[in-house]
Amino acid sequence: MDKLITMSTKELTRLEIMQRLEKKTLRQKEASKILSLSERQIKRLYKSYREQGANGLISKHRGKASNHQMDLQMKQEVVGLLHNCYPDFGPTLAREKLVEVHSILISTESVRQIMVREKLWKPRKPKRPVVYQLRQRRACFGELVQIDGSPHDWFEERGPKCNLLVFIDDATGRLVELHFTPRESFYSYGEAARHYITRYGKPTAFYSDKHGIFRVNIKNALSGNGLTQFGRAMKELDIEIICANTPQAKGRVERANQILQDRLVKEMRLRGISSIEEANRFTAEFREDYNQRFSVAPRGTHDVHRSLSSQEDLDLILSWQEQRTLSKNLTLQYKKVVYQIQTKRPSYALRKAGVTVCQNNKNDIAILYNGKLLDYSIFNQQEHQSEIIASKDINHALSKVYQSHSPAPDHPWRNSNRSLVYHTKKGDISTL
Repeated sequence: MDKLITMSTKELTRLEIMQRLEKKTLRQKEASKILSLSERQIKRLYKSYREQGANGLISKHRGKASNHQMDLQMKQEVVGLLHNCYPDFGPTLAREKLVEVHSILISTESVRQIMVREKLWKPRKPKRPVVYQLRQRRACFGELVQIDGSPHDWFEERGPKCNLLVFIDDATGRLVELHFTPRESFYSYGEAARHYITRYGKPTAFYSDKHGIFRVNIKNALSGNGLTQFGRAMKELDIEIICANTPQAKGRVERANQILQDRLVKEMRLRGISSIEEANRFTAEFREDYNQRFSVAPRGTHDVHRSLSSQEDLDLILSWQEQRTLSKNLTLQYKKVVYQIQTKRPSYALRKAGVTVCQNNKNDIAILYNGKLLDYSIFNQQEHQSEIIASKDINHALSKVYQSHSPAPDHPWRNSNRSLVYHTKKGDISTL
């Protein structure tokens, strides 16, 4: 009875070549070219075919376990670590932790297969590719820095929700600044820019979205100089601001946000970080590790960052500045407060003079006239009135209200077994 033999397409092709060699209709040199093998390998295959027939061409590894398979004990250890320590990690990040923390040498694909088998990772179907026009990276470090804010639950309910301001260099893909802040504002971007400029110097340009911090979005505005406070500060520092028309245009920082929302969240979880202050102290360590893994060498070796000049005072430049005109009595009003200028010069010299009011993120006020500080005293402070708040800042404003009206620890509302008790006087209508 004939025996059924299972052969692959590759083995069937070899069988056909061996049969032609046996009939002497093909030379071994020609067979080596057809099969892309050496003549020595052809001789070995032909010898095996003559001794065993078609069975001699079948792989001896078929049906056997791989010589490179993972040890069973090691596989069980990896499965236990994935379930206990890294259940929601991706295969790449989980493999890094297994190598760095637990000294287990394993490939990313092996981790992925284990996670799929343990239902810790769901294989993703490839998305239909969307073609965008490619833009080559800038040539030099500091030539273009993409900036963006990423609102996210960074502490996974261990702490308050906040924003992460991300600065990434276009030429190298390096994270040059990470700054956690309660919300996106001029002061938060100014603080992040201060850290970055102090560390590296002034870049040529910032590449951002059309957020109102970077661009005046009111068409045909009747007042102002056409610059936002951040735009004014960058102009004084000779840093150009370029606004992207679509999110895809600044895809480098958008992709970095996705990586940070995965890796940075899990790194802070492993370290028990649950506050903005702790997170900002950790960002330097994370940036260094991130840049070692993902940054690339720029096409140009020149660093185009520029140092600050002696006339550039970051404290003043990165403050909120508004113009005011002094009255005949040398007073001005700013945010419901009347300031009285104190000077030894004749009062008429400063009447109707234009001054600049500067306010930093600590609400300290400085008044400048021709670049020089003026002494002042607070003459009158009006009562607090209703404020106009942008829709993006409503949550932040309400959170401050909730904090200021938090019930006392011994308040009856905190008692889960509370009951309503009506205290009435004799003869009250509620007792009738």
